Amino acid sequence: MTVLAGLGGSARRLARRLWSRRGVRDTLPIAVALLLLAVAVAMPPLTLQRSTYRYLVTFDVTQSMDVEDLRLDGAAVSRLAFARAATREALRRLPCGSHVGWAVFADYRVMPLMEPVEVCSHYEALLASLARIDGRMRWANASNIGKGATWVVRTARQFDAHTRVVFFTDGHESPPLRSAQVRPPMQDITAGQVGGWLVGVGGDLAQPIPRTDRDGVRIGHWDAADVVQRFGAGAPGTAHEHLSELREPHLRELAELLGLGYRRLQSTEALVEAMLSPELALPAPVATDLRWVPALLALLVLAWRFTPDLRWPRRRPA
Repeated sequence: MTVLAGLGGSARRLARRLWSRRGVRDTLPIAVALLLLAVAVAMPPLTLQRSTYRYLVTFDVTQSMDVEDLRLDGAAVSRLAFARAATREALRRLPCGSHVGWAVFADYRVMPLMEPVEVCSHYEALLASLARIDGRMRWANASNIGKGATWVVRTARQFDAHTRVVFFTDGHESPPLRSAQVRPPMQDITAGQVGGWLVGVGGDLAQPIPRTDRDGVRIGHWDAADVVQRFGAGAPGTAHEHLSELREPHLRELAELLGLGYRRLQSTEALVEAMLSPELALPAPVATDLRWVPALLALLVLAWRFTPDLRWPRRRPA
């Protein structure tokens, strides 16, 4: 009995010691942190309502988009390369649950390359396919921007009613438009039916247009005699269709006709702001990974546990 009583007293003393103020401070935070880490490992994704986006991004791949009149990281780049760089940044910033697809434009038609897919689960595939979009996909040298813009809208509408559009172009019409051709055929299109952006790419100064073969190899520049001039050969100096600059007034007019927004691509951030516009967001249930929340709480608890006591030294009397 004496031995049992002694053991009982020792157990009580040990329990009092463990649950003393210092014992709780030493052991309880570690236990809580371990519990939070276990929750972080086992926690499944939670379905939350979030703002998502759905875009068909179309690139003008005609030869005027090869003009290198923009700068990226201090180096001169082509309009098409600048558009791809801006799209990469936007792709990185779009929330999970958003969908993006690719298309290219030449002549007056649009060719879809990839239907809109979810950006997080297909991020690497989207980046790899985006890097391969260039002028070698061009099937004609003509560039009917007005008709092409209407086909961008038609193509997006074929996917579903929620697909928005982003159309990168410099607005260079080849052959040039006559005044009666400014308005493209829109019998089956209602302005504003498909939202999105017409994005102008290029500088304000007219630059020579690189001439490339079917393999994308440059073989010089287009000369005035090689292209149709707006006012014909009898009026030298009044037109420069062999040169190219951003045709912004034309693109603004097209955007208004189609009910799209217009944005000039002066920086990659300009595209990010446009594509993340709240007016184009689509609320949707998205599986959201919130395991970082209990993991962060566990880190904070451990940081509090192992933070040394900080006491101000007492001042000695003089």
